[in-house]
Order: sequence, then C-alpha cells, then structure tokens
Amino acid sequence: MVDLPSREWRVAPSIIVLKAAGALLLAALAVTADGRGLFLAGIAALGFAGLAVRDLLARVRLTAGPAGITVISGFSGRHHIPWPQLEHIRVDSRSRYGTRMELLELDTGDNVHLFSKFDLGEPVVPVAEVLMRMRP
Repeated sequence: MVDLPSREWRVAPSIIVLKAAGALLLAALAVTADGRGLFLAGIAALGFAGLAVRDLLARVRLTAGPAGITVISGFSGRHHIPWPQLEHIRVDSRSRYGTRMELLELDTGDNVHLFSKFDLGEPVVPVAEVLMRMRP
C-alpha cells in the first residue's frame, strides 16, 4: 500500500449540462408533438431530467481514502466499504459496433459496483491503478 491522500471522482459538469439540455429539448418536442409523441417525448424528458438531478445531488460517485472506499448507493445515498471487504478491482473492457466501453468493477463478494468514465469524470484505467496503489 502506498500512503496516498484521499481521492474522489465525480461526474463531469459537461455531462450534467448535456443531460439537462436533452431534457429541455425533449420537453420542447413533447409540447409540439401529437398524443403519442407527447407521451414518448415526455417520458424521455422526465428520464433525462431525473438523471441530471441525480448527477447534481450526488456528483461524487467514488471516494477512496485510508479506511476504504465510499460508493454511491441508490439515487443519491452513500455506502462505505472498508478495504478488507473489497475483493477485486477490475476493468471490464468490451468492444461492440466499433466502440470500446470500459467499466470499473469493484467487487465486494455480495455486490459489484460498476462505474464508467462518465461517472468518474476520467478514464477508468487510471482510477483502477490509483485504487490498487491505495489498497492495503
């Protein structure tokens, strides 16, 4: 274990702005659409708005310190996991349709917590490396 200062990773402000803009655009579309379009665009607008609100209420998705990690739980709650309970730190990488998706997997045995670069505000590989260096 390397004695590193506490770190936190959060949703980038640009992602929150994109979700809010998507909600506004879909709401405007819902107002101008017919009955079916109103319903579909309205539901999509509410979904985007909900995601933007969650990002505002719980911007910090992952925190790591000497005692362990804290992850987001539910809509905006927090759950602390001591280092000894963290069984695996992995990066899951998949390619599909010409794109590559990487997820940080934090496995506690009972739960697997997944984070993308959009959750963390930076690529997941450097985050995994920091966590592995911090882990006792």
